[in-house]
Amino acid sequence: MNFKSIYSTQSNIQQAVQELKQQLDDFETNLILFFASPAYEPLELSAEMRQVFENTATMGCTSSGEIVSGKMLDQSIVAMAFSPGATKDFKAEVITDIRTDEQAVTKAFASFEQHFNTPMSDMDPTQYVGIVMIDGLSGCEEVINEKIGDKTNVMFVGGSAGDDMQFKETYMYANGQAYQEAALLLLLKPTMAFDILKTQSFRESGKVLTVTETNEMQREVVSFNGQPAAEAYAEALGVDKETLADHVFKNPLGLVLAGEAPFVRSPRIVEDKKMYFHCNVRQGMDLSLLHSTDIIEDTRKALEDKFKAMPHVSGILNFNCILRTLDLKGQGRTQEYADLFKDTTTVGLSTYGESYIGHINQTATMLLFA
Repeated sequence: MNFKSIYSTQSNIQQAVQELKQQLDDFETNLILFFASPAYEPLELSAEMRQVFENTATMGCTSSGEIVSGKMLDQSIVAMAFSPGATKDFKAEVITDIRTDEQAVTKAFASFEQHFNTPMSDMDPTQYVGIVMIDGLSGCEEVINEKIGDKTNVMFVGGSAGDDMQFKETYMYANGQAYQEAALLLLLKPTMAFDILKTQSFRESGKVLTVTETNEMQREVVSFNGQPAAEAYAEALGVDKETLADHVFKNPLGLVLAGEAPFVRSPRIVEDKKMYFHCNVRQGMDLSLLHSTDIIEDTRKALEDKFKAMPHVSGILNFNCILRTLDLKGQGRTQEYADLFKDTTTVGLSTYGESYIGHINQTATMLLFA
């Protein structure tokens, strides 16, 4: 067994971590990725994880809901334990000032290159894979992901840390510490094959909105197709602008690339004639208006297709958008979603955005190990 999923709903940190340890009594591990509700004091939790698992690298982030094989939880800690045989090697780096340090990714990659004795630009993307977790309130996801993509062909997948929908503080866990305004990069060299799954539940409407004026750093769109953004969006939907807020959740926009499902950009708020999004929208982008479909069936089909291509999947890390989780909760279908993963060792979280070739929304990005 290369992976084991563990969890605890104990509210006391010491009791919760001991419960995690008890579940690993018969499992040797050298790496634990964990996701936890901010109900657990972050620094205390990270320190306790390091102390209890003293010979193991422990790292992760805060969440807005947790996923573990066959369960979707709240107010819990979930973790994926890697056996020493699961990876040939791994290295983690914490970027501690993602807002101002323009060389942060370069420095992290230099550490990876020294550790693996290989330039990042030369690493074989079939042999290496990266995991990226970023402060979900920083607004820096695009910058970090783009710098990663500029420097390597190795795929990095992950998501933005959450804080149970409080929108106050999110944390990265590493080295027994808890970091804010930070990113955690983990580079793995697995012993087995792996693949990445990006799945969302929308279809294209056939209508396209071109971004004609934007304030990118504020994730604000002023106009589509030369019209005030809210008016053009409402017109494309065929609804009154006054009711637009009732529709944006089910009708986000998507960047469509050849051979790929849409990369979703979710509206956050409509303010006067402007629209604010959960991720950057660039001037000149052609964005497809999307209509929602069935998360359960779409995810089931996506997993079935991957399982055909990669039989005997032994572990899944699932970075699932909080907007998807809220949709499932609203429909009373969280258990149906959890059941899709009940027969596979799975750990994940509800995120404030997902990472895969950039920053996206209303998506699940998953790393699957054969």
